[in-house]
Amino acid sequence: MRRYTFFLAIGFSLFLSAAMAQIQNSDSLYRLPLKKVIEEIESRFKVKIKYNDDQVKDRWVNYALWRFRPDIDETLSNVLLPLDMKVNKEKEGVYKLKDYEYYRWQVQEGQNTLDHLSSLYHDKISWEQRKALLKPLLYQAQRLSPLPPKPSSKPILTPKRVMDGYTVENIAIEILPGLYINGSIYKPLKIKGKIPVVLSPDGHWAQQRYRKDAQIRCAMIARMGAMAVSYDLFAWGESLLQFKSEDHRRSLAQTIQTLGGIRILDYMMSLKETDKGRVGISGGSGGGSHTVLMAAMDDRIKLSVPVVSLSSSFYGGCPCESGMPIHLCAGGTNNVEIAAMAAPNPQLVVSDGKDWTVSVPDHDMPFLKKIYGYYGKPDLVQNVHLPQEGHDFGPSKRKALYDFLIDQFKLNAAAVKDKSGQYDESKCTIEKESAMYVFGEKGERLPSNAIKGFENLEKVFNKSISK
Repeated sequence: MRRYTFFLAIGFSLFLSAAMAQIQNSDSLYRLPLKKVIEEIESRFKVKIKYNDDQVKDRWVNYALWRFRPDIDETLSNVLLPLDMKVNKEKEGVYKLKDYEYYRWQVQEGQNTLDHLSSLYHDKISWEQRKALLKPLLYQAQRLSPLPPKPSSKPILTPKRVMDGYTVENIAIEILPGLYINGSIYKPLKIKGKIPVVLSPDGHWAQQRYRKDAQIRCAMIARMGAMAVSYDLFAWGESLLQFKSEDHRRSLAQTIQTLGGIRILDYMMSLKETDKGRVGISGGSGGGSHTVLMAAMDDRIKLSVPVVSLSSSFYGGCPCESGMPIHLCAGGTNNVEIAAMAAPNPQLVVSDGKDWTVSVPDHDMPFLKKIYGYYGKPDLVQNVHLPQEGHDFGPSKRKALYDFLIDQFKLNAAAVKDKSGQYDESKCTIEKESAMYVFGEKGERLPSNAIKGFENLEKVFNKSISK
């Protein structure tokens, strides 16, 4: 009876107007404007689909009404997938039209894929074989195999600024001829012997490494006895002296950011005060994706803390996270399997209840525990889940990072806690953005060989890898 009613409805809709009836035959491929199809879906299923005119302009659906099914979700998928479009369900009966997001999967899809990956190995030996297959492919996917030659220029360092218990100096490193990556290095005021290093890339929040919470995080790490290095995303921060902001959404951004992280690490490893056995990385959001990738690719990294980023159903919404085909390696992988490549090095995954990391404790963490269990060290991968919080690097996320670093790298907790045992961030100086520039307030100190424009970057990159 339900099917009979459904096909009656299709028949009725064919006669909604004379104009529509004229084009509803196989000669015209039963073609309808997307806007009309959406209106029919709304009417048929009693729902609201939000969209703007640009999204539906000049878009047509072949065999439109033949794509309808009794279930609205199946109908929407049939109609929209051929157009590389989708909907997000905002609440019951309300949907929002969006372009197809290759990087965002349904939670169950992501978990099913992780289950499939998990079936490929059953012990340390078979996992190590999978890891050995993946690792070189991650380099190849980013066109970094082999790495391009390192420029012979020395890093550019600004004078140190002395703060309460730590110092800050800005740095620029030439990673390709004429291409610079900029950042700031936070060090303890007094250094005795070898101390840890924590790379501190950040995500796509406004002001990135200039932000108050980013400065606090790095200052606290320095005050407790380690060096912290924050650095710009590609076409972000001081990189905008060389490129346009829209260049950040080019696929090559992922490659450049990976290369930048490797070259920053090269420099930090060259310092006499660096303890090469205590090198970590922690970033949030897009910086968390970078954290996972770096920890998988570079054996010099011994600890990782991805914050509000890791999920089996999210591959990274920016090309700097998923623009190069790293997730297509070895028949397909995802960020959780890539994170597992850091095993058995200590890893803390920080997740929350209001973004794609919401299901991390239920499914993704048991997978990571399984992999770490192959090494007999399941306790070395941990999860701090904050179900009432959202997508940020706020105080509770920083606290989780501080706790983990103090425990794993044996840092000085007393230096950053008050008498009640709470973390005291009040002694961290928040500098003006301009104080963190390497090349001056107006870029007046940008080296004369600095390339400008994405086309020039492509030429330099292609020439470098051809060597």
